[in-house]
Amino acid sequence: MNGADRLCDVLLVNGVNVCFANPGTSEMHFVAALDRKPEMRCILGLFEGVVTGAADGYSRMADKPAATLLHTGPGLANGLANLHNARRARTPIVNVVGDHASYHLQYDAPLTTDIESLARPMTKWVGRATGPETIAAITEQAYVEAMTKRGPVAMILPGDSAWNPVEPMELTPAILPQPKAPDADRIREAAKRLRSGKRAGFIISGCLTRGRGLEMIGRIAQAIGADLFVQRTGRNELGAGRVATRPIPYPVDMAVQVMSHLETVILCGATAPVGFFAYPGKPSKMLPESCATWDLATEEEDLLAAVDALADELGVKPSAPVTTAQLTAPDVGLPTGALDADAICTIIVRNLPEGAIVCDEAITSGRSYQSLALNARQHDLLPLMGGAIGIGIPLAAGAAVACPDRKVIGLQADGSGMYTIQGLWTQAREQLDVVTVVFSNRSYATLYGEMRNVGVNAFGRNARSMLDLDNPVIDWVPLARSLGVEARQVTTTEEFDRVFKAALKEKGPILIEAVMS
Repeated sequence: MNGADRLCDVLLVNGVNVCFANPGTSEMHFVAALDRKPEMRCILGLFEGVVTGAADGYSRMADKPAATLLHTGPGLANGLANLHNARRARTPIVNVVGDHASYHLQYDAPLTTDIESLARPMTKWVGRATGPETIAAITEQAYVEAMTKRGPVAMILPGDSAWNPVEPMELTPAILPQPKAPDADRIREAAKRLRSGKRAGFIISGCLTRGRGLEMIGRIAQAIGADLFVQRTGRNELGAGRVATRPIPYPVDMAVQVMSHLETVILCGATAPVGFFAYPGKPSKMLPESCATWDLATEEEDLLAAVDALADELGVKPSAPVTTAQLTAPDVGLPTGALDADAICTIIVRNLPEGAIVCDEAITSGRSYQSLALNARQHDLLPLMGGAIGIGIPLAAGAAVACPDRKVIGLQADGSGMYTIQGLWTQAREQLDVVTVVFSNRSYATLYGEMRNVGVNAFGRNARSMLDLDNPVIDWVPLARSLGVEARQVTTTEEFDRVFKAALKEKGPILIEAVMS
């Protein structure tokens, strides 16, 4: 047994049994160890951004970390954008980053980098094995840090730590510390503010966007007449029979408008909302200046316990009434005529199967989806969290690995889809049940909107050359087929409705290019 075997065994004893990988020479002993561990499912990504994005999708749905295997500093760097997204989504991931043998670092070989400095901004913790005898402890710490800090971590594995032998030892699962209990004084102050008669709202995140937490915060909001807003969070439960939440719009003017009436806001694992970007003459903060905010509990605390304590303080019982969304989306009329973003979203929502997982990287094209989906069949929504594009295709792959019995639907902008199109190959190789809908407007449409937001309304040749994707036109159908995914192109609402319904009945990966007028 060597250090790489020990690393695998510690991961497995803690329930980490999926590894998304793009290995190199420094990781060959880890690859060999994986071959000796049939309990570990190993999934190859053709680019590290696919690896880290898939690990994000898997962990959001599995509620436990995936492992990744990345090749030295440059391999980690290729995956950093989607680790940024995972950090914003608070997704636990154990990233194993191979490095040169410790004695080889002094020679500054071509792939030598400062891995710690690369990893630190995009992860919650960074550690390094200093010999094979340290691997058990450092691997267990990586797992614990990922779970307790709720985010990606990086464990650096030098080659000699991986290949040198270790003595047999008995392994047991790590004991995770209990989350910090909510502060009683903060609970009482939140209740006082909610009783003040001021126009109140909650902004929720994390575990309060699903399950019992969503139901209980919904009861409280209904009992006191408060609005219930959801901040961008890694996983939202939507659909009929669930408490309906109000998404905070992306456009600054819309967000300011929908929150303009609020006088007091209770933050539940969330932060006060701010604009994605700054714009001339527009505010950075979405809440009115006069609106007071109060933290019920932070993301590091026990949010469920905090909500239960608030309910007790307010006298809201677990049996209190709560209004849930009704199933009306399937009865919405079928759009006709030109195929545009709203028509595509409407057709998807009309036909959404029960228990689906929707991975949303449609960017501007998908802005109507969430409001429509409140009245669809029950499903989970995994949004783009950190704003770093190129996550949609791998996110869907990871979610499908975690939940093979559920249909996964990817809402994919065409520009960002090209960042990690290699993820289609992984979907095909693993025969993942994913329907990818490409919103094909053949431009970086979101950037046209951003240009207008900063006051530019006339687009010349140079500007258009930075924003358009039609010279040459990207033909998604042969691209997808070359990567092993069956694909079809549609140009009308009627055609999209027919092809999307058919795709939902099939198993395995399918891509639909919806060419918008």
